[in-house]
Amino acid sequence: MTIQIIFKIGAVGIIVSLLNQVLKHSGRDDQAYLVSLAGLIIVLSWIIPYVYQLFSDINGLFDF
Repeated sequence: MTIQIIFKIGAVGIIVSLLNQVLKHSGRDDQAYLVSLAGLIIVLSWIIPYVYQLFSDINGLFDF
């Protein structure tokens, strides 16, 4: 895991929060919710391989 993934997650968080605030102030709460959901899905799609690798390493550690 590199530091780049942390910066990517931070960038997505900043962009999503800015878009969320702009959309909420313009009265588009439904679209703000969808933007937040899309940001969450993007970040989860980046993190899932690392979580899978972690569980695989733990399984290999305790596998006799």
